[in-house]
Amino acid sequence: MSDNKLLSFYTEDSVKSRYDKLSSERKMYVDRAVRNAKVTIPMLFPEETDNYTTTYKTPFQSIGARGVNNLASKIMLALFPPNEPFFRLELGDLAKQQVNASGDTSAMTKIDQLMSSIERQLMDYMEANRCRITISEGVLQLIVAGNCLLYLPPKEGGIKLYKLNNYVVVRDGTGTWIELIAKDSISYAALPPEAKVHVSEDTNPDKNIDVYTHVYLGDDETYYMYQEIEGEVVSGSDQQFPKDKVPWIPLRLRKMDGESYGRSYVDEYYGDLKSLDTISEAIAEMATLSAFALFLVSPSSTLRVDKLKNAQTGDFVKGKEGDVVAFQLNKVNDLQVAYQHKQELQSNLSFAFLLNSSVQRNAERVTAEEIRYVANELEDSVGNIYSLLSLELQLPLVRCIMAQLMAQGSLPDIPEGAEGVQTHIITGMEALGRGHDLTKIEQFLQIGATIPDFQNRLKVGNVLLQLGTALGVDASTLVMSDEEYQAVQQQMLQQQMAQQMASPLAQGAVQEATQKG
Repeated sequence: MSDNKLLSFYTEDSVKSRYDKLSSERKMYVDRAVRNAKVTIPMLFPEETDNYTTTYKTPFQSIGARGVNNLASKIMLALFPPNEPFFRLELGDLAKQQVNASGDTSAMTKIDQLMSSIERQLMDYMEANRCRITISEGVLQLIVAGNCLLYLPPKEGGIKLYKLNNYVVVRDGTGTWIELIAKDSISYAALPPEAKVHVSEDTNPDKNIDVYTHVYLGDDETYYMYQEIEGEVVSGSDQQFPKDKVPWIPLRLRKMDGESYGRSYVDEYYGDLKSLDTISEAIAEMATLSAFALFLVSPSSTLRVDKLKNAQTGDFVKGKEGDVVAFQLNKVNDLQVAYQHKQELQSNLSFAFLLNSSVQRNAERVTAEEIRYVANELEDSVGNIYSLLSLELQLPLVRCIMAQLMAQGSLPDIPEGAEGVQTHIITGMEALGRGHDLTKIEQFLQIGATIPDFQNRLKVGNVLLQLGTALGVDASTLVMSDEEYQAVQQQMLQQQMAQQMASPLAQGAVQEATQKG
């Protein structure tokens, strides 16, 4: 199908009609997300009719909320370490060959320094635009709802999160998304001038207007985007993006073949969470009933209840022993059985949500070993979550942020691919960030020290620069270049020669003065 045919197919009906049509396929995923939120954190995915006045029913157990928050924090720690870049920029294979063929031994080290500075710039940009906060909210959505959508405006910068009930997506057989429609409700007053022309002028400024953003993949491996309001295309909203730099990132936690949407982690343990919530409610009710105090008075008794009620200690009240019997519910055994079952459910869920993990430290600087442990824990205990998100979240995120910085003029237009720069996401057992290079360099120097003549064959300048790069320090401002070092050495040599020449002259002058005296 040609691009013109694709365009005519997608624009045959209004975007709203297309959105409503695709929403029917999405409905069961939305219903499942609402169900999951009710047993974990209800406000994470409310009903469509809920608003700021809605009072949510608190679950009778807290392990669902604690488990979701704990798992989300571990995923964020593994994917986005607080003190290390989670990616690496390297030269492509052809570019490396050209640099090596130049004969400049320090060129690759200088390029590594440049790549490291760009990495730090990208990380600083993420922190300045609060990308980590938005992504953490997205991870919570993935755990509960299984899906979410991230949007990084190329020119405006920043990042925006869409919940599952605000967008639809279509994927092909390989899992690549080929169509996406996002729905925004924006007040009339906040609309740009080119969008207001499609709305009646007498519209209340506080009224929310539905804006639909339609993105689809053409045959030329290019994503096309435009916006629609009230059935009309917004003038100037059409844009094009390369396939690897499209600013829309639809995420899913569990990939299911043949499905455009993913499944959530809570889906897998909903039965245990629901059972735990039910039994916790039953235990709370039985405990309340067991604490209820009630006294039964024999109908044939001459005892006056008001006298007994108001009697003080040591008073005499007319009556017989047995006229009053305390009523008590004998539910101790039932409570023990229920409590035991509750403990089993809590144990299973604690294991599932990594609440019993040995790494629970919240420190400003987390070691690479701890990050490596959490990453492997996610792979071993939680399936392929880490691998999937590294491919579908980390890599597109880096490319989108680089595109944003290039559009803003903060970065040079860097060529990509074999002849330019390649982006590598550090995953698995490999330590995250360039901090792992420090360990490798240290091991290299330790092993090299055991080899004869190792020190004489070592390029000390390059080693110092690589150590600085591994530590995230701009070593070029601290370490002299080869030219500067040679100039200093030459100057020191000249000073030594001058001193050596001056010494005999001084001795001769002293001897001559002595003889004359």
